Amino acid sequence: MTTKQLLFIALIATTTLSHAQTATKPAKPVPWPGIVALPTFTHNNPAQAFSEYKVYNAQGSPIRMPREDWARARQLVQHDPAWQVWLKKTRVAMDDWMAKRRDHVEWTCGWFHDFVSPKDGSQLIWTPEFPGATLASKSDPAAQVTPKILGGWVFAFRSAHANKMADAARLYRLTGEKIYAEWAAAQLDFYADHYTEWPVFRGSSRIMWQSLDEAVNLIKYVQTARFLGDFATPERKSKWKGKLFKPDAELLERSGQTIQNIPCWQRSAEAVTALYCQDEALWNQAVKGPFGIRSQVTKGISDDYIWYEQSMGYNAYVVLALVPFFREALVSGRGESLRPLMEAVENLMLAPMAMRFPNGQLPNPADSGKAGIVPDFGLLLETADIFPTKLSLQKLSATKNWMTLLDPPAPDSGAMTLPPVVSRKMESTRFAILHAAPWQVYFHFGQLGNAHAQAEALNYEAFYDNTDVTHDPGTVGYGSPMSGGYYRKGVCVNMPLVDGLGQEGWHPGRLDKFGTTSVTASQPLYRKNAEASRTLTIVGNQLTDITTVRALDQKNHALGFVLNLQGKVRLTEAFGDNPSFASTRKQTGFEYWTKPRIARFKDKAILLVDYKGLVLRVELKLLGDFTLTCGSAPDYPPARRDAIYLETQGQTATLETRFTPMLNQ
Repeated sequence: MTTKQLLFIALIATTTLSHAQTATKPAKPVPWPGIVALPTFTHNNPAQAFSEYKVYNAQGSPIRMPREDWARARQLVQHDPAWQVWLKKTRVAMDDWMAKRRDHVEWTCGWFHDFVSPKDGSQLIWTPEFPGATLASKSDPAAQVTPKILGGWVFAFRSAHANKMADAARLYRLTGEKIYAEWAAAQLDFYADHYTEWPVFRGSSRIMWQSLDEAVNLIKYVQTARFLGDFATPERKSKWKGKLFKPDAELLERSGQTIQNIPCWQRSAEAVTALYCQDEALWNQAVKGPFGIRSQVTKGISDDYIWYEQSMGYNAYVVLALVPFFREALVSGRGESLRPLMEAVENLMLAPMAMRFPNGQLPNPADSGKAGIVPDFGLLLETADIFPTKLSLQKLSATKNWMTLLDPPAPDSGAMTLPPVVSRKMESTRFAILHAAPWQVYFHFGQLGNAHAQAEALNYEAFYDNTDVTHDPGTVGYGSPMSGGYYRKGVCVNMPLVDGLGQEGWHPGRLDKFGTTSVTASQPLYRKNAEASRTLTIVGNQLTDITTVRALDQKNHALGFVLNLQGKVRLTEAFGDNPSFASTRKQTGFEYWTKPRIARFKDKAILLVDYKGLVLRVELKLLGDFTLTCGSAPDYPPARRDAIYLETQGQTATLETRFTPMLNQ
């Protein structure tokens, strides 16, 4: 992979946060009494799930044995012009990095969630040059560099530096040029010699700000040592093991004692370290311990093969965490007993494709960033040496990287047409999919635990053919006040609200009814003082949403419903300015709306919404008087979108919303 791709994978790491590191993250949702966070999952015959995507070997297994054929790799770079070009580019990039970049003990690593614009939460642009007074994002040309932002830059530097160390060791094995081996070994010396000079952050990391990032880099450090082989003397190897690898692995074991995506990285790093150090006790702890890799896979992956924290990004992230361990185990001859775990993890990679919208966009529950797109060829190609798929074979032969150099792919089996998306009851994950052309709807009716839960149970996303009607924008970096102040709140998605607030805490909810064109679910403890339910139905070319919210305290409340739209709402003269709208709804997220306009209705309101090539008639029916406010709301930054908020007063309210395409409009 390129440095840019590897850095991107490293940056994905910062979309999650360990349970012990919550000082700057918004407060976690609290479960309702009596809720058990993790149900029991059963992975029945995982080798055959999603078989239409897989490539099976002669023994009927979808798991492939990876290879590191250095002799053949040397022949390729000596005789194949395309590989010679690749090697030249790789060497030039490495020479430049070695000449200009080095780590510093005095640099204090931070959190990449803080590497955002204070203006709008947009991601700052990272380069390996040490920052000056300002940095830029796509929407903020001059963000002042603060200590937190600088700490985020150091995180990205050390992540990229670790990747370069492993690449330098590979270059040595490939070319025999000792300059690369000595540089890579010198970097390991640096971290081993200075390891104890960095303070212990939050009890579980030193070099990086959090144990997650420490684990990601430890894998790269150990891989660097393995690739160097006998270049390093026994004494040097002993120093790396005794002063860096094993102390770091032991430090990682202090945290992540739970079932969650981050411990997958921690245990993976510990297990990779155990293999290199031939430490059986560390292996048993990392693989077989109560929160080891076996438990993470069997307890963290739902029967729908979705990671229980529900984010599609975490599906990919857990795969990226465990694949290096699986690869090292297979290469070392210790992978055979792990095959059932590998089969489940491969399904974790493939399952989101069965949920994709017509344009390939994924639903975006929980608190990852912008919605992903599938097929994710970056992920498919990164894992193709052990998880070969028909999709990866289409592109693998044209891909030039270390994997395809050392382990040339099998011949392309021909183009693959993705299987159609169908309606699915994903009760194990608390999701449902409705697909009845022209509509496709994703419904998120509950959560399985507090990790990364947001105020979004009963939210839905919808497409009309290829038109994105409404989606969940995701969450910006936790370092932005907008993360907790807006993106994690009910106002950001399509939710019933009580006094401006959405779901309180988290709850698995109840799936009341499911059919291929209709689904009903409820949240009996939506808030301490309210319950809610929603029915979504597709009939012909019309989508209907019937949502009820009911107060449980026999008091009147402001009962509301928010609808975020990717189209432009046509407002009539009935709508007037409402400058006090945000100020009367503080701490709800509405303060991030701009240009609010309000109108009063009774029983029914009809709006037309313009999309590219489509006009939707949105009919809102609620008995009695209500107000309708339309404003500009944040989408994923820097984009914005139109949003509608319907509000009435009372103890119970039922809103029926009908989406109907208009012809000749």
